[in-house]
Amino acid sequence: MSDQSWLTEFPQLDRHQLLEIRKTLDGAYRAFSREYGDSIEAFFDPLLSFLIGFEKLLLVTPWWIVIGVLAALAYVASRSWKLTLGVVVAFVLIGVFGMWDNTMRTMSIILVSTLVAIGLGIPIGIAMARSDRVQSVVTPLLDVMQTMPAFVYLIPVVMLLGIGKIPGVIAVVIYAIPPVIRLTNLGIRLVDKEVLEAATAYGASPTQRLLGVQLPLALPNIMAGINQTIMMALAMVVIASMIGVKGLGQPVLKSITNQYFTLGLLNGLAIVALAIIFDRVTQSYAKRTQQHLGGSDHG
Repeated sequence: MSDQSWLTEFPQLDRHQLLEIRKTLDGAYRAFSREYGDSIEAFFDPLLSFLIGFEKLLLVTPWWIVIGVLAALAYVASRSWKLTLGVVVAFVLIGVFGMWDNTMRTMSIILVSTLVAIGLGIPIGIAMARSDRVQSVVTPLLDVMQTMPAFVYLIPVVMLLGIGKIPGVIAVVIYAIPPVIRLTNLGIRLVDKEVLEAATAYGASPTQRLLGVQLPLALPNIMAGINQTIMMALAMVVIASMIGVKGLGQPVLKSITNQYFTLGLLNGLAIVALAIIFDRVTQSYAKRTQQHLGGSDHG
């Protein structure tokens, strides 16, 4: 009768075998982090210096200059006085409620993570658009990155680099990079074949076609990808605070553990305000570039 048990119960490895597999894999990863942890940390030193310098700059600069620069950038990107006024009001309220320093810290990590994600994501998206083989390899990786719970890949990053800003940036980039890769790939693949053939007929090299035709026409999609990447980076702020990333996430985490409703709500609203500002500004900029391209096409 015992031989028939597999019909009713799923045949599985016993606890001892599972423990051995886990021990082997954990041991191998620990050995890897002991061996290469320092060199990997050294590799990220320039990024850490840039992040610390940028954060200090935002914290040291007088608040009214920071708000003025942000308002100017919002206006240049959107050409909308309403949006610019909204940015000023939002940041003034953030300051009045005592969340200025944490907001600056969060902004520095979001902007650095977004720059890293764009710097890596757009070339990967271009490579995917140019080669079906690259696309078939990268797509499953993107699926894993988007569906794997963020806590799971925090573990190896923290084991390798400890707690601090760089593990936070890496975790945010892993979580936030898929949209910019996917939409760059999609945007370039959607460029009309006839337009490319015309460019080739005029003697354009592959690089000229990419820079002069494909990227400008794919820009609305790429901007949508960047927009999504910023939103996802902001969504990671609270989780990143668990591994020592200072900013708006830490008070939210504190309010969860100590049940401070108002503290969590205010800092949560500050994150929402940042998300809305980044979203509206990037969307307005994308719309303007689209109209500009549309206008130049008709011309």
